This record gives sequence, structure tokens and C-alpha cells, in this order.
Amino acid sequence: MQRTGPGFINRFFQLESAGGILLILMALLAILMANSPLERIYALLLQTPMEIRVGGFAIDKPLLLWINDGLMAVFFFMIGLELKRELLEGELSERSQVILPGLGAIGGMLVPALVYVAFNWDDPVALKGWAIPAATDIAFALGVLSLLGSRVPRSAKVFLTSLAIFDDIGAILIIALFYTENISLFALSVASGCLVVLSIMKVTGVEHRRAYFAVGLVMWASLLKSGVHATLAGVLLAMFMPMYSRRDPAVSPLKDLEKALHPTVTFFILPLFAFANAGVDFGNMDERYFLHGVPMGIALGLFVGNQVGIFSMCWLGIRLGVAQLPRDMSWLTLYGIAVICGIGFTMSLFIGSLAFEETGVDRFFDERVGILVGSILSGAAGYAILRYALRKPAAPEESEK
Repeated sequence: MQRTGPGFINRFFQLESAGGILLILMALLAILMANSPLERIYALLLQTPMEIRVGGFAIDKPLLLWINDGLMAVFFFMIGLELKRELLEGELSERSQVILPGLGAIGGMLVPALVYVAFNWDDPVALKGWAIPAATDIAFALGVLSLLGSRVPRSAKVFLTSLAIFDDIGAILIIALFYTENISLFALSVASGCLVVLSIMKVTGVEHRRAYFAVGLVMWASLLKSGVHATLAGVLLAMFMPMYSRRDPAVSPLKDLEKALHPTVTFFILPLFAFANAGVDFGNMDERYFLHGVPMGIALGLFVGNQVGIFSMCWLGIRLGVAQLPRDMSWLTLYGIAVICGIGFTMSLFIGSLAFEETGVDRFFDERVGILVGSILSGAAGYAILRYALRKPAAPEESEK
């Protein structure tokens, strides 16, 4: 069996860190446009109506929702491909590699959610956003790590990547279980039929991408109409993609597809999502916007909740002997990684768009403020901690002076 080696981790790290830098630039561009005379153009662009109609079936949404419901399904599809590969033969296939990031992910989802709930306990509408700070943005986090260069040990990159994958699994389950409303049984039955077709294709050895994509497209449209968020179609489709070809075991359709999609997702889909969702208008804001329970809960959930939850759960697991601290990682390095995991930009924005889109309440708060503040604080503090933790040791003759 082939195993994912250091070469893949290094390539993945380089690709994701470059994508993280591009994400930052696109988010800044969106904020600049939203706070300039170009604000009207920015708003009109995102609200541009787009419709696809086949007979009596039609999907009519503004550009913003085509990005969030359509292009993000491709992002979730790539997450599903990465998850399947990692579980079958990657870092997550070994129990020793799974326990520590798994514990960190549990703490990194539970504690931030509790922090948010503590700030919004008496507001049933605001409580809908409890999952917003329980997410880590892998591209942004690896982008911060890349600024530290070769000083970052490989174990730190593997730990962060593995934790983010577990975090993505948690986010997918949260979306499926808690952000699904107004179920259409007919549309859901069509999506279920697509799963049956995919199962048959998998068993019979079908390997043509176009066949899987055709069924996946029908499943996506069905979920879009069913009330279950359509992006989950991407994850479900990925689970049926063949890992290796029956005709040539050396060929991996899944890995080839993942490799082909990664640049598109990293350098186009995620930056476009950031541009479409990060445009916060600060012009009419006062202290109420920043001190409201929603942005405060999100900001502190990301910045405080993640570092406390991740580090404490990892510390507990190591002390109890169920996990081990990697040899080339110090406790301070582990803590710095935990702080960086408070960068929750992409997935937090996505969950935020789901949490409040159907409340029907005219909110004077903007959850994106909390996401931006919490992510910036986590990135800056995490970088400072890791820069100190990974500083080059003094030369022997210098240390003796």
C-alpha cells in the first residue's frame, strides 16, 4: 500500500500557505471596496441575479449565493477527497498520528462554542451562531506558519493539518445536523437515489469522472431544493471516488483529481469566497457593533476559546498517556499552534452565513466583525509565540559567555 510521505506534506504546505496570503489580500480588497465609493459597485456585483432553468426546474440566486452554495460545494468536495485519502493511507491512518490532533479538535470546537454561548445565552436568535467560532481556516493558518520559514518542524505542520481536517469533519456534521431547515422529502429522496446510483457505480468499478460528476450535479441540485445545505453534496460525492484503478493499481483517480482541484480551490474559489463575504462596512458602526454579544462571543471564542480548548485537551491527553508530544515540538510550540488555530476565517464566514440567513431579524450586529477581529488576534499572537518558540538556539561559544 502506498503511503503519503513528507513530500506531499511539504507540497501541501507550500500550496496552502500561498493560498492563505492570497486570501488575506482578497479579504482586504473586499473591506476596502465596502468602505469606499466603490461600495455600491461591490454590493451590486454580489447581488447580480443568475438563473439556470431546465424546463420547469429553475435555480435563481444572486451571485453571492452561487459562490456560497455552488463554488463552495467544490471546496467541500476537495475536503472530502483529502479526508478519504488521509483516512485510508495518510497521516490519519495511523492511530498514533490521530489521537493528539483529534483531542485538540474536540477542545477547539467545544470551548469556543461555550464561550460564544456564555455571551449570548439570553438571546435565542444570537444563539444560532454558536458554531461560528468552532472552526479553523487551514489556508490562513498555514499562511502564518509559512512566514516562519524552515524553522517550523514537520510535526507542527502535520499536527495543524490533521487538526484542521478533524475540524472540517466537525463543521460538516454541524452544518448537516443544525443548519438544515424546511426539509423537502421529494428532493431529499432524489438525493438519496443519487447515493444509490453512486454506490452501484463504485461496486461495478466505474472510474469515469464525468459519470460521477453528472450524478453529483443532480445530487447537489436536489440538496439545494431539499433544505439540506447543498455543499454537503461535495463531501458525499468524494466518498465514492475510487482510490485506485482496478485496471492499473498504480493509478489513483482520487489523488489525480485532488491534485487537479487543489490549485483551483486554493487560488480561485476560496479567494473569491473571501472577497464576496469579507466586505464589512465600518462607516456606520459604533461601539454597539463591537460590544454586542455576537461579535464579542465570536472574537473571544476564536482567540481565547480555541487556544484554551486545543492546548488543554492536548495537555490532558499527553499527561494521561493516551497521546505523545512529537519529539521536535516543545510545549510552547504546541501552544503557538493552538493560538493560530483561532484563525477561523473561511469556515466561520460560511457557518455565519447559514446561522443568520433565515432568522428574519433586522440585526444591528455583524458577525463578520467578530470573525475578523478574532482571526487577526489569533494570527498575530500565534505568529509572535511561534517566532519566539522556534528562534534559533545560540551558538555554543555564545551560550558560554
